[in-house]
Amino acid sequence: MVDAATVTAVVLMVVGVALFALELFHPGALLLIPGSVLLAGGLLYLFLPSLLLNSWVGIVVVTAAAVAAALIEIPYYRHVSPGHPPMTTMPMTLVGKEGIVVVDVIPNTLRGKVRVGSEIWSANSSMPISAGTPVRIVSGEGVSIKVVPIASVPAAS
Repeated sequence: MVDAATVTAVVLMVVGVALFALELFHPGALLLIPGSVLLAGGLLYLFLPSLLLNSWVGIVVVTAAAVAAALIEIPYYRHVSPGHPPMTTMPMTLVGKEGIVVVDVIPNTLRGKVRVGSEIWSANSSMPISAGTPVRIVSGEGVSIKVVPIASVPAAS
């Protein structure tokens, strides 16, 4: 018959290994530290239960496992998720692109709003343009764009 201490130790180790496996399939879930603590605790509980339960050495071993996992985890995450600069869109890079007016554009104000791709920009124009009208960006300045209705843009030959 298997005693409760052995079952507990095996369960701790299985959960620890499962957390390691989950981390491999879903990097960034921060499961290496709890996985290593459970694995170290399970091994210690299986082979030296009195050391884990009745001595400060068990606490030191489990803590050392957590620190070691953290020291491994940080470079691991830097490797699997290299940094990249944030995506930014400048209004002048939108010149020539098309968008849809989502809030009426009123001449010489920035009250109008235009959706360009997934972004919404403050827009101005020299003529009123109602919501739902397709527009083309003709210039950009600061945090706004200047637009004209597509129907009024001469077709390129």
